[in-house]
Amino acid sequence: MQKVLITGASSGIGAALYSQYISQGFNVIACGRNQQKLEELTQAHVKGTGLVFDVTQQQQVVEATRDIDELDILILNAGDCKYIDDAKHFDASLFKHNIETNLISVGYLLESLLPKLKHGGQLVLVSSSATIVPFPRAEGYGASKAGMDYLAKSLTIDLKPHNIDVSLVHPGFVKTPLTDKNDFSMPFLIDAEQAAQAIFAGVSKRKRYIHFPKRLTLLLKMFSLLPFAWWSKMISRTTR
Repeated sequence: MQKVLITGASSGIGAALYSQYISQGFNVIACGRNQQKLEELTQAHVKGTGLVFDVTQQQQVVEATRDIDELDILILNAGDCKYIDDAKHFDASLFKHNIETNLISVGYLLESLLPKLKHGGQLVLVSSSATIVPFPRAEGYGASKAGMDYLAKSLTIDLKPHNIDVSLVHPGFVKTPLTDKNDFSMPFLIDAEQAAQAIFAGVSKRKRYIHFPKRLTLLLKMFSLLPFAWWSKMISRTTR
């Protein structure tokens, strides 16, 4: 029986991933900060357990994961997005929040959980398609996710001798509590269940790169090939 651990599982993509893996017969450890939501999520499933901790607090990570023995799949999905609305008056606290929540916390989790990942296991890092091209107000969020992209690619090389595959995930716009606060158009918006199905399918095939919906991500990749001045003018007009 394979065991998978998912961070950020109390809502959004993480909660949908929990349901997806439970439905496929996996033993699932759902991690998050909201104890009530985790209890509601896991109490109906014998194969589901919840761990309550804050990924940005290293000691909490260490203590909460100490008794985990082995894992087949480790999905690091927890994250947040705080926009910097006035770049001229740069908000260092918001920038720090993004970096600590989306990137530094991953280091804490890797230190505690990578040694528990079996030979032949899988590491899944949920980043963002926002790293394909730069977006306004996303200086903190985009920088943190770009760091995760590089981390995933470097780990792919260094974990190969251990027969551990690394999957980098680039979701497009997914309807979650995180994106509900967005005040701009989100083309090709999908729901969390669709995102979870795409991730599950890609991980099952041990894909190194999982991106969806492709009608958005491929379009962004095409834009990334254009001169930067063209993209800058285009996205500025769109979001104005």
